[in-house]
Amino acid sequence: MRTVEFKHARGPDRLRIFAIGDVHGRLDLLQEMHRRIQAENEKSPPFDWAIVHLGDYVDRGPDSKGVLDLLVSAQRKTHRMLALAGNHDIGFLEFLATGAPDGIFAHNGGRQTALSYGVSIDFGDLRSIARGRDALLRAVPSGHVEFLRGLKRSMAFGDFFFCHAGIRPGVDLDYQDPEDLVWIRQQFLADPRLYSKVVIHGHTPVTGIEVRPNRINLDTGAVFSGRLSAIAIDAGEKWFLEVM
Repeated sequence: MRTVEFKHARGPDRLRIFAIGDVHGRLDLLQEMHRRIQAENEKSPPFDWAIVHLGDYVDRGPDSKGVLDLLVSAQRKTHRMLALAGNHDIGFLEFLATGAPDGIFAHNGGRQTALSYGVSIDFGDLRSIARGRDALLRAVPSGHVEFLRGLKRSMAFGDFFFCHAGIRPGVDLDYQDPEDLVWIRQQFLADPRLYSKVVIHGHTPVTGIEVRPNRINLDTGAVFSGRLSAIAIDAGEKWFLEVM
């Protein structure tokens, strides 16, 4: 299996790829990043382009609904807006399906997501959780649910593999467990070996874009730091973008 180191990795010819890290309800930052990408393309027009969003659109931040509104609308307008699933996005779907009081949605920022839809939930009260789940089922547009259900777990362009969390080292990219792609952490982050493609991911917040020979972490903790980060890949050229 051919292995690729970041400095030698290339994107596809005639297609500029942008990838954006975890958003977590920061609609303002996502809008600004889209404007920044538009400005990049106007300054140096590519033959074609696409944006890969790396997941975790909801929870913790103030406007998860607005983020999903933007992405759903953007996908209806152009095929260039691509989106992957994050563990928080899957957790939101699971809460809508089951109302589970002990999942990631209940314990990791789901309250803010619900509030963005005009629903208040006390996750310490089982009755409030049940009522809140019913209210969310009425409040969340069907287009948002369809968008979340349709999210892919990974995609690849050129010498780069895109997913939310990372990969299981030692397992071929074509045979990765979907759960690992949205949940894995330490086994992947601590692994120094080169893979068949450079992995571009988020999921684990870092203080600045983290570049390793085998991976690039774009999760700069937008909801905590106020910084949203992205990478641009244009054949053999790569550069980073950040908005605050």
